[in-house]
Amino acid sequence: MIPPRKVKFEAGKREHENIEFRTFLKCNADEQTLDEQFAKLHKELFENYDCSRCRNCCKMYYGAIPQEDIEADAKYLGLTKEELIGAYLREQPEGGSYTTKHKPCDFLEEDGSCRLGECRPKSCKQYPYTDQPERLHSLYSVLEAVEVCPVAFEIYERLKKEYGFGYRR
Repeated sequence: MIPPRKVKFEAGKREHENIEFRTFLKCNADEQTLDEQFAKLHKELFENYDCSRCRNCCKMYYGAIPQEDIEADAKYLGLTKEELIGAYLREQPEGGSYTTKHKPCDFLEEDGSCRLGECRPKSCKQYPYTDQPERLHSLYSVLEAVEVCPVAFEIYERLKKEYGFGYRR
């Protein structure tokens, strides 16, 4: 597996190839088969991967907190809703959700854990979404994840090999 510090650089070197592979998949892959391939690789690779040793996603994105999570998150942190929002969040213009004020995410601890623990948002728990259905329709978001997450990078490289697409030995 690629080291977290190298994933953006290596993905950048493969950017053109990755875009071409995305186009290849859009034109040639069976949606159900592709979802199964993504899910299988996701399960296999995340089984022994310790995300807290990477946390590129937490470092490179703002955290997104849905309105419905605010009360539980505040309670978990021992804060009022107003204190949580004032200290860590800003409301999004479209309403209904918040993002952290800073990148890296305000809830990222130095040891790689999340200050919100199991209360962290569903979007954080599911990142990089490589086990979610309909990957064929969201391959651009997969390409974004390939630049951030070592596991997403590895999944994409293994899929290229499976499809015999421009694979480097």
